[in-house]
Amino acid sequence: MNLTMDHEFPIAYDVFGIPGFHANLSNILMLTVAAVIVFIIGMISARSIKMKPTGMQNVFEWVIDFIKNIISSTMSWKTGERFFGLGITIFLFILVANLLGVPFMLFTEQTHTVWWRSPTADPIITMTFAIMVLVLCHYYGIKIRGGKEYVKDFFRPIPYLFPFKVLEEFTNTITLGMRLFGNLYAKEILLTMLAAAGGASILGALGASVPMIAWQAFSLFIGSIQAFVFLMLTMVYLAHKVEEEH
Repeated sequence: MNLTMDHEFPIAYDVFGIPGFHANLSNILMLTVAAVIVFIIGMISARSIKMKPTGMQNVFEWVIDFIKNIISSTMSWKTGERFFGLGITIFLFILVANLLGVPFMLFTEQTHTVWWRSPTADPIITMTFAIMVLVLCHYYGIKIRGGKEYVKDFFRPIPYLFPFKVLEEFTNTITLGMRLFGNLYAKEILLTMLAAAGGASILGALGASVPMIAWQAFSLFIGSIQAFVFLMLTMVYLAHKVEEEH
């Protein structure tokens, strides 16, 4: 599978002897790294809780307030409180995953196989996240409101809207996943091109250094904004499913 500039992904074919069951080893590695980093952040932040927060605890409490405000802006806190754990997990995990490819990319010199990059630059990963959100929205919608009342919403305010509401479920899922992928993929492509230009010659390195630093700084902004957007849209979709009127 070609990435760009002759870089490829490490693919394990026919995993467990199952024909057609392939796995991207780079995605597995980077998702594991992202999960470990998020776990470490949580452990460090909660290791020594003080009445007057300082350092990492202060940052983490700001993140907690940030997530609470997002949830409260989309639904009542009485309903949304149960989604706090989901919200902070989504935000931190996607934020870390987005930023993993900012400082550098690692690939083998002989085969140019990319091992270290942002996993969210892969549409399979982002669409998987989006489908998980879709499933959770339907699950909590049925759990909180009941199956009968939940199904009725597809026929409100008039039954003729039913096909469009079904179509909306697919479009919401696709846009949620592809928006994240598109922004992160563009970031990775430009970083790869600048790195290639910088490695071509001394003159290329001098010419690409300033744009590289500037784009890396902007990539931090892109990664943070996209984590926020994904979280916000997730809570908006949940609010539409779990609340009577929104």
